[in-house]
Amino acid sequence: MVTNTSGKKKTAVARATVREGEGRVRIDSQPVELAEPEQARLKMLEPFRIAGEDLRSQVDIEVTVNGGGYSGQADAVRTAIARGLVQHLNDAELRDAFMEFDRSLLVNDSRQSEPKKWGGPGARARYQKSYR
Repeated sequence: MVTNTSGKKKTAVARATVREGEGRVRIDSQPVELAEPEQARLKMLEPFRIAGEDLRSQVDIEVTVNGGGYSGQADAVRTAIARGLVQHLNDAELRDAFMEFDRSLLVNDSRQSEPKKWGGPGARARYQKSYR
């Protein structure tokens, strides 16, 4: 059985395919162990830390990710993997464990950066003015 899921964070979108296998996790056709920086790699592998490493040896996960920076991509991959595991195993206990640990493992973060507006250098900041 093959399960397709996705995860989003800011402008990053990750699509994961989960199938029966022997524990291969690939991000954009590269083993997850090669993912840099280390902080992002640890974030991507968080679902396995909660679910248990023995679960990892039962599935192969292929993830493609586009957009955003490395941190947003790591969060998107983490969500896609967690959703894929829950859907593939159809396990309510695993779903509850993920929700208890961190809701963003299963729910996309809908926050986006605010667009820049006129009259200032950013979304809210305004240019300074002096009268003398």
